[in-house]
Amino acid sequence: MDTVSMSSEHSGLHEVYRGDDPVVDIVAVHGLNGDPFKTWTTSETQKFWLGDPDLLPSNLKRSRILTFGYNGAVYALLGKASSDRILQHAQTLVAELVADRELEDATQRPIIFICHSLGGIIVKRALAYSASRTSKLVEHLHSIFVSTFGILFLGTPHNGSSKASLASIGRRMISALVPSKVFDSEGQLVDALSEGSEVLQNISDMFAPLMKNFRIYFFWEQKKTDLGVTLSYIVEEDSAAPILDNTERAGLPYDHKSMVRFESCSAPGYRLVVAALIRYSKEAPGLVPRRWLQATEMLKTKRQNEAAELMR
Repeated sequence: MDTVSMSSEHSGLHEVYRGDDPVVDIVAVHGLNGDPFKTWTTSETQKFWLGDPDLLPSNLKRSRILTFGYNGAVYALLGKASSDRILQHAQTLVAELVADRELEDATQRPIIFICHSLGGIIVKRALAYSASRTSKLVEHLHSIFVSTFGILFLGTPHNGSSKASLASIGRRMISALVPSKVFDSEGQLVDALSEGSEVLQNISDMFAPLMKNFRIYFFWEQKKTDLGVTLSYIVEEDSAAPILDNTERAGLPYDHKSMVRFESCSAPGYRLVVAALIRYSKEAPGLVPRRWLQATEMLKTKRQNEAAELMR
């Protein structure tokens, strides 16, 4: 989540590692004011743990690792038309993944998402969108929902029960990630965040009935972020890691920005995150094909019912 705006060439999907005969796609999605590479790269040593051969690729040799870039600027994500903009990013993510996997002849390969901060909101909206695409001409978009096995949420604000709390999260994110002159000059910022908080709640409500289909791991930040005049958690533990049945949760000893930047395989929290990815990568190839059998049968029945309706 850097304050440097993302250049257009960083938009879309980027393959950062391809193992031999991959059995899983790992897809990383950044958050507010983020970048598909800088978000996951240490500031001082420029270690990009998603693609560095000594880091994640060494642990997941039979994977493809991709990172997704989009315009994560404040008003592009939480602006006046925030519901449309989040949906647009979500739809683009689904479309890019479908196209990529069709060209790779891997439409049924399991997917595991790694999401930072508000990137998790994009992924939740993308999966809700994909789950609903069952009509004949767009059923290929349904494949992302069917193929998704697991999601790692790092610092994502899930708890939307209070609009004020989500607006507060947004303000803290902007304080930490946006130059002060921009923050000071935008008089409509509070209104935008208030609207955005309702959008986040609606997306959480859409995603809730789908959660049973995925393995989910919630991570929260254990260090406060320096906001200039104060120290604060950007996303509180109860919002980042709600206590829910059949989900995992753990804290990472970093602030919000640093919790997705690992210096080495011995960095605190690295083994925790990577162990989950390894576990999910081993489990996914056994389960996702069964989900595809069920989805194929469901779509076949749907087409038959539609044909019967036309005959009547």
